[in-house]
Amino acid sequence: MAQNVPIMHKKIVFILSLIGVIALSRLLPHPPNFTPVAAMALFGGAVFSSKKMAFLVPLGAMFLSDMVIGWMSGAGVFGFHSTMPTVYIALCLTVCLGFLLKDRRSVVRVSGVSFSASVLFFVMTNFAVWAEGVYYLKNWSGLVTCFVAAIPFFHYTLLGDLCYVTVMFGALVLAEKWVFPKITAV
Repeated sequence: MAQNVPIMHKKIVFILSLIGVIALSRLLPHPPNFTPVAAMALFGGAVFSSKKMAFLVPLGAMFLSDMVIGWMSGAGVFGFHSTMPTVYIALCLTVCLGFLLKDRRSVVRVSGVSFSASVLFFVMTNFAVWAEGVYYLKNWSGLVTCFVAAIPFFHYTLLGDLCYVTVMFGALVLAEKWVFPKITAV
């Protein structure tokens, strides 16, 4: 076991680096909602044996990249929008969805959980926009209008989630096969 410790540390560094690089991709030009946010949360929930790390690492990466985006947009370091708490709650729930992938990963299972995370994020964030009452009437008609207006962006969310999930889980599978022995928990 003692000889596996350095390998375990290398794998942890690899996973942290992967999440960090993916988080930085939020700073690159991209279609609306085509981001690695849900993928980072799913990945964190799936690969960290510590629940604290599963939440802390992807949410920390999200928070830091949000700060940079706020600063770059001129909104200041804390240029967060009013529905940001809902975004972070949705990400916490997505980490929980990632727990479903611990030790039970397959292409079908990861794709299904990723799709579920996309739908969860879509429903929660658009409901929060409607509930604010700034852009839409606070009635059934306003709720429907809000969700219909968001539909053109959903495919970007779904494609972004599936793309980044493929990159992250694919990189881990390749690293486990070629670089690290099969260590299931970090």
